[in-house]
Amino acid sequence: WLRRCTHYLFIVVVAVNSTLLTINAGDYIFYTDWAWTSYTVFSISQTLMLVVGATYYLTFTGVPGTATYYGLIMTVYTWVAKGAWFALGYPYDFIVTPVWLPSAMLLDLAYWATKKNKHSLILFGGVLVGMSLPLFNMVNLITVADPLETAFKYPRPTLPPYMTPIEPQVGKFYNSPVALGAGAGAVLSVTFAALGCKLNTWTYRWMAA
Repeated sequence: WLRRCTHYLFIVVVAVNSTLLTINAGDYIFYTDWAWTSYTVFSISQTLMLVVGATYYLTFTGVPGTATYYGLIMTVYTWVAKGAWFALGYPYDFIVTPVWLPSAMLLDLAYWATKKNKHSLILFGGVLVGMSLPLFNMVNLITVADPLETAFKYPRPTLPPYMTPIEPQVGKFYNSPVALGAGAGAVLSVTFAALGCKLNTWTYRWMAA
């Protein structure tokens, strides 16, 4: 029971940190003139947080579908946390679309289709999540209110001067933020999927000591 509780504790910690990362990502991307740069950086960071936690949870239970459940945990946590933004007068569509769920489903699919092969999960699942999440994140940006317009309409009274909304500059050092995020995410997600699997081994060894 102690080992199982430790696993669940790790899962909660990773999910909470994923939520906090998402909140910070949304907060920053809407208050900067480097929006596409931020979009790419935070797409990659959210990809890695999703894949390490979902892979850990998935290999812990060994049940395909667990990664999607983990993505749902991240989504619900974020909805609850972002609900506090209503107090600041923000519209809710400015906040969160469940962009992790489709990528988590692909992770589950890779695990199920390869008959629970961990190496295939790491390689195929990691690549699928890394390539898909930046795309779904773009859909997220399309469906919410215009970031710059919202930033001017709902100014934050506690916003530091360097974060105040300004007219957008060029700020693009590449042509396609989705392609860059997907390319980098596909490579890095494989590493983090492997880390998620390894966390199980480390936890078991630590609890057995």
